[in-house]
Amino acid sequence: MSPFLAYEDKGVDTSATPLVLVHGHPFDRTMWTPQLEEFSRERRVVAPDLRGYGASPVVPGITPLADFAADIEALLDELKVDTFVLAGLSMGGQIAMECYDRFGDRVRGLVLADTFPTPETDEGRAWRNAMADRLLREGMRGYADEVLEKMVAPYAAPEVKAHVHRMMTATPAEGAAAALRGRAERPDYRPVLARVTVPALVVVGTDDEYTPVADAEAMHALLPDSTLHVIENAAHMPNLERPAEFNAALGAFLKRVDERAA
Repeated sequence: MSPFLAYEDKGVDTSATPLVLVHGHPFDRTMWTPQLEEFSRERRVVAPDLRGYGASPVVPGITPLADFAADIEALLDELKVDTFVLAGLSMGGQIAMECYDRFGDRVRGLVLADTFPTPETDEGRAWRNAMADRLLREGMRGYADEVLEKMVAPYAAPEVKAHVHRMMTATPAEGAAAALRGRAERPDYRPVLARVTVPALVVVGTDDEYTPVADAEAMHALLPDSTLHVIENAAHMPNLERPAEFNAALGAFLKRVDERAA
């Protein structure tokens, strides 16, 4: 059976733990290009396009985070990736929390970047549904123009800004809207974090307006065994804005997971 999701599957199976990368909204798997290039040298790295994003099928309506997680589980089953380190950024981090809740026995390490575990507020729910309506009405470009310098810092490199803007404008409005509506109904993941039994890495950019450092500190406090890494001079996407520092933190974490597995 062909996988439902489009995906990147780089590197080879070695004794190193595979790495699974879950992108945020409204992006695609190319947001992980620096990590795919770096870590596929030593381990298998899988990065899917979530449903409604990139080259994956668009499913209009509403996409709960549980559906994203079920898609990832099915893809990993198809690719025979049994155990892995799971990393997600922003919405991808919330999907990673949902994945841990669903099939945490397969997760050997959890990486949560620029994300938060709390459920949506009434105000936030109304905003996400209104934004979904707007995207369906107007398309992605106006939204992308407005939020670009919150996704990445105003001082980010021009090529990084161009990459992020290109991902946002290429995203199908139907897929983005369905995800916004689903995310508006997300559960509280704080109880999930409190029972994580594997090592965790929490990463955040100092200038992230969407998920401030305080949110990362709160997650770090909830997780039984976690490391917090704050990246200077980065906003919501430190993996692209400061890839060398992000990769160094992730590399050290992966080494720890590999040693624990050995």
